[in-house]
Amino acid sequence: MNVSHLAAVDAPRAARVLSALRDDALARRSPHLAPRPVIGESWGRMLRTGVDPDHDFRSGLLPPEEVLRRREESPLRHVLPVLREGLVSVADAAQHIMVIADAEGRVLWREGSAAVLRKADGLGFLLGADWAEDTVGTNGVGTPAVVRRPVQVFGAEHFVRSHTSWTCAGAPLTDPRDGRLIGVVDVSGPLETMHPATLAWVESVAKLAEARLRELHLTALEGLRAVAAPVLARLTGRALVVDREGWTAAVTGMPYTSRIALPKALSAGRRPLPLLGPCGVEPLAEGWLVRPADEPLPSGDTRIVLDLGQPRRWTVTVSGSAGSWAHELSPRHAELLFLLAEHRAGRTAAQLAADVFGDPRRTVTVRAEMSRVRRYLGGVLEHRPYRFCDEAEVQVIVPPEPTGLLPHSSAPEVLRVREAPATSRRRSDPA
Repeated sequence: MNVSHLAAVDAPRAARVLSALRDDALARRSPHLAPRPVIGESWGRMLRTGVDPDHDFRSGLLPPEEVLRRREESPLRHVLPVLREGLVSVADAAQHIMVIADAEGRVLWREGSAAVLRKADGLGFLLGADWAEDTVGTNGVGTPAVVRRPVQVFGAEHFVRSHTSWTCAGAPLTDPRDGRLIGVVDVSGPLETMHPATLAWVESVAKLAEARLRELHLTALEGLRAVAAPVLARLTGRALVVDREGWTAAVTGMPYTSRIALPKALSAGRRPLPLLGPCGVEPLAEGWLVRPADEPLPSGDTRIVLDLGQPRRWTVTVSGSAGSWAHELSPRHAELLFLLAEHRAGRTAAQLAADVFGDPRRTVTVRAEMSRVRRYLGGVLEHRPYRFCDEAEVQVIVPPEPTGLLPHSSAPEVLRVREAPATSRRRSDPA
């Protein structure tokens, strides 16, 4: 039986047929019609794991600050424009909503028809909700994440009874760099709004989003390659430059390999790396300079220059044994790095929130910004608390007049330093 076409022409009949199939399966009776394989297999998993089909179980919602943190750390934030352009306007017109969940099944974004969003609220389809298959049964978010392919779930194909008036079409989203599941995009709505082409539509937009992620990765590698070229040109022997995930941007003196395995928490210094053995590792822009230890590794401490001397152009320059590289700073990042230079012992997220906003509760915003900073300064910036690494020499270049220090800033701690007598300044020597 083609459920999608039956539902498209006769939704009430499709609902009755699916309900009978579901009742037979739950009662473990031999049905006169079998459910679709992907649904039957999912129902089997639910029966084995003990999910209650008559109990609408809802785990605790993530607090808003945790939803924001996950959004900021998710690669899916980079493809929101693709997903919105491809899905939201059509979903709204068709009385559907678009839902994006992370790899754990937690709902991070919901957009589309206001009326359908209200109905979704009644199902617990809320921001921060857990829609993993082993939590709420067969559905268009959790099931695609398990089977790793697009799945449409019609009415009573949902395992939990309270969801049987709903239809969902979801597609997994994977990181093109390593195939890792990073989330699921789903289009959902009342059963009567279902269309047989919905699944193909969602799948095609998901593929566009993955293509965009691939394009962004290649662009980032090109940027790192441009930074690496002058550094490698000064070196002799073997060396390679990789991004934070180990993807190779440039090599010299050794065969090219597309990726090397990096430890989860890599730091600068001599480190054993798979296949390469002991290596010297140095931070470089948004990646690492890796030199096998059979090559001479010149000594020399890391030097960080935070240049705030210009009125509207601020940079951080990192110099090490292999050379130097610079990064232009946004106003917020200039504030945060200045505060860390002022407090070399480090600042917690709550302390930075108080320093910048006058409110220690705004830790979510601080953590999100510091996550962005650590993408390019991770090799020389520690966390817990946030601080420059102990081995680094840090110099801050400030304007000759105190009023010229980060003139855009209204951060309480910046204002305090700006208004302090020149003799009390700790790190304000112009170059």
